[in-house]
Amino acid sequence: MFKVIQRSVGPASLSLLTFKVYASAKKDSSHKAAVKVNELSLYSVPEGQSKYVEEPRTQLEESISHLRHYCEPYTSWCQEMYSQTKPKMQSLVQWGLDSYEYLQNAPPGFFPRLGVIGFAGVVGLLLARGSKIKKLVYPPGFMGLAASLYYPQQAIVFVQVSGEKLYDWGLRGYIVVEDLWKENIQKSENVKNSPGNK
Repeated sequence: MFKVIQRSVGPASLSLLTFKVYASAKKDSSHKAAVKVNELSLYSVPEGQSKYVEEPRTQLEESISHLRHYCEPYTSWCQEMYSQTKPKMQSLVQWGLDSYEYLQNAPPGFFPRLGVIGFAGVVGLLLARGSKIKKLVYPPGFMGLAASLYYPQQAIVFVQVSGEKLYDWGLRGYIVVEDLWKENIQKSENVKNSPGNK
């Protein structure tokens, strides 16, 4: 055991020693100058012999450069739009995958209910002949009515939320109409009170 330690300590202690390295400019020179280890070069590099010369651009390179500068605003716009739409597209894809998974493992009675709701939409479309407004109102109305029979709790929540939104939209529309009405009244009063009309 002692011999093993002796044999491993010997080379390890030699690695801790420092040595001076002397370099000479000529072989015949007797003058010795100390050179640090980090000043030694591993590779010999010829000084002042290499020079970078840029090759002139060809006509193809010039036209590609002009094309890149011309397309740069469009590519940056596309990248920006991609970064904005990527989360939305990922959420849409995830919604599609979730819907597919739900339809694969649908609860019992889901497809007959879906058929009745779709049939109600077709009946609403048939009853809405002749008027574009009826075609917009009847099919969703009949489908909503059929869906509310099967899903009453969700229908109540939907009606509450949509009722609040409709009230909010109606209030905004009322404010806009009131502002336009006041502006028209003020304009007509200014026209009546102008000195040319008296």
